[in-house]
Amino acid sequence: MTNKPSLIAGGVHKDNRGRIAFVNDFNFSDVQRFYTIQNESVDTVRAWQGHRIENKYFYVTAGSFLICSVKIDNWKNPSKDLPIAKFILSAKESQILIISAGYATGIKALEENSNLLVFSSSTLEDSSNDEYRFKINMWVKWGDI
Repeated sequence: MTNKPSLIAGGVHKDNRGRIAFVNDFNFSDVQRFYTIQNESVDTVRAWQGHRIENKYFYVTAGSFLICSVKIDNWKNPSKDLPIAKFILSAKESQILIISAGYATGIKALEENSNLLVFSSSTLEDSSNDEYRFKINMWVKWGDI
């Protein structure tokens, strides 16, 4: 498992029958569960939530999302000037974003009806016991994005 957020590239195949999107290099051995996120509007922001133990894997099935991440330096009182990694994921490009344990994420849909598939390395119970939330504008002014 990588420590820094990283992308696994996939591909898209199109022919007269339609489109197939794939990420053949993704290994599901770490996955315990999955869920989808579809925000009510592009103004909705889900930020900031982090995990010390849980790894997350993000894949866009429709539209596009901005996903920001920060490596937490202190879980009780994190620095406000932590470096931010920003990723734009789109259903047009088949790729999975890996966010390792130790990071917090902020998520914003960039198009209406965007859908984000999230794979988790933890059960729901374990994830709930490993959940840390921070103020929405702690590291990013979402209104400026």
